[in-house]
Amino acid sequence: MPANKKNKKANHLTIWNELQWMPSEKQLAQFIHFQELLKEWNKKTNLTRLIDGDDFWTSQVCDSLLPLHEELQYPEISHRYIDIGSGCGFPGIAIAIAMPHSNITLLDSSSKKTTFLREVSKEIGLNSRITVVTERAEKAGRNPALRSNFDYAIARAVASANVVAEYLIPFLNLTGQALIFKAGWSESDQQILKKALTELNAEIQRTHQFVLPNNRGMRNVIRIASTNKCPNQYPRSIGKPKKRPLGY
Repeated sequence: MPANKKNKKANHLTIWNELQWMPSEKQLAQFIHFQELLKEWNKKTNLTRLIDGDDFWTSQVCDSLLPLHEELQYPEISHRYIDIGSGCGFPGIAIAIAMPHSNITLLDSSSKKTTFLREVSKEIGLNSRITVVTERAEKAGRNPALRSNFDYAIARAVASANVVAEYLIPFLNLTGQALIFKAGWSESDQQILKKALTELNAEIQRTHQFVLPNNRGMRNVIRIASTNKCPNQYPRSIGKPKKRPLGY
């Protein structure tokens, strides 16, 4: 391995120790190339401000993968993931790099962002396992090619949890899990979400709180499982989940 890559691998040991997972040389090279592409594209189109140093490695890569700490221990297993509101590719592209046998669908309504996601997927050699869809979650959730088709549906910092749940759960197969990433999480948030989930035939499996390394703050992940098939009326039409959220 070239010296600069060895140094970068060593510099990021805090992150890998926290994840209890270590990237291969190929995976580390993919993360580094991803960061370089983000920097390049960010000059012409505003994708994210978190692209340098610890902003990228801790607040993006580690924050994307830490909620999947359990899954990282078995990277050889093949799963189907969908990342809702993928934006600049977190957590979806990070998951695709870390889980080399899984297939990832990246969904975003912004064609500017999905153009970037397609280009990055091709550039870092992931386009055979990544599908990029330009669509609103409400519409995609009614698409028979996507609905009830995933082992994991994930969203990071998209909207309140009860709104996000309505986006995610229609994508799950009967044994699938929805993962909602949140910075703050309160008892009242939990009660609202529980009420919303009764409408969606789902329940909270568990919540987990963790602290990002390098003083990057507290994070919560809420794991949700289906109890039955999601009713056909969900997700509701575009805009309704946010305007009239479930759980109240």
